[in-house]
Amino acid sequence: MHTQIARTTPASSSWAERASSRYDEAYAKRYRAHDEEFQASGPCRELAAWLQRISAAFDPPIDVLDLGCGTGRYFWALTGVRDLVGIDASPSMLAEASRPYNAGRIGARSVTLVEGDLLSHQFEPARFDLVYSIGVLAEHVPFDETLVVRVSRWLKAGGRFAFTTVHPQSPSVPRTMTRRIGAWLEPFFNPRGAAGCYLRSRILAGGLYADEARVGELVAGAFDVESLERFQSEAHLHCLCVARKAHEHQ
Repeated sequence: MHTQIARTTPASSSWAERASSRYDEAYAKRYRAHDEEFQASGPCRELAAWLQRISAAFDPPIDVLDLGCGTGRYFWALTGVRDLVGIDASPSMLAEASRPYNAGRIGARSVTLVEGDLLSHQFEPARFDLVYSIGVLAEHVPFDETLVVRVSRWLKAGGRFAFTTVHPQSPSVPRTMTRRIGAWLEPFFNPRGAAGCYLRSRILAGGLYADEARVGELVAGAFDVESLERFQSEAHLHCLCVARKAHEHQ
């Protein structure tokens, strides 16, 4: 396996700038040390098995993009991979991803680590068979229509988009009085009306949380949903989604 780090343009969005500064060398080393406790975490093992099933559903070899790869915690879980690309805004996290957990089990022919902003970096169209993202979308960056369109453009015909989002009902989301009132009022408003849309956006924190309805709404048209379920990690209640690029967008 050959690994290289490609440095691109500096972070351009506020989300990428925040990640680049927040996830510094000390944080990255602590995060990477936690990777070594992988087998003690039931949720991590479940997510690895999830990725194994998704990648095994393709005829190999496949080309894969990890969107917000961090320390490369799940690189080893993929099967049948030819070229694996991981993008992250934090150079310190990428430095750790160059020596990831379970590196000996990574089957990809090559691994390319891209230091860049996933909200602005350009990959060539139809480059990947699989784009996956764990613990990033609707958590550290907004999950919205623009991002879905970008991922669809990068996928080959029949490609899959597998990702997690933080559910707004996650116990990790602060139950402020404003959120309690908003959740109580939501059923009384037309979701397509101005007031309903505004209230819904506030509950979803402008894209930093996404429930099943929001995930389905965003991927509809560009993708066909193959699975959408709730998943409890050590930190959050998530939506876990696998969507396949729809025929009309191939």
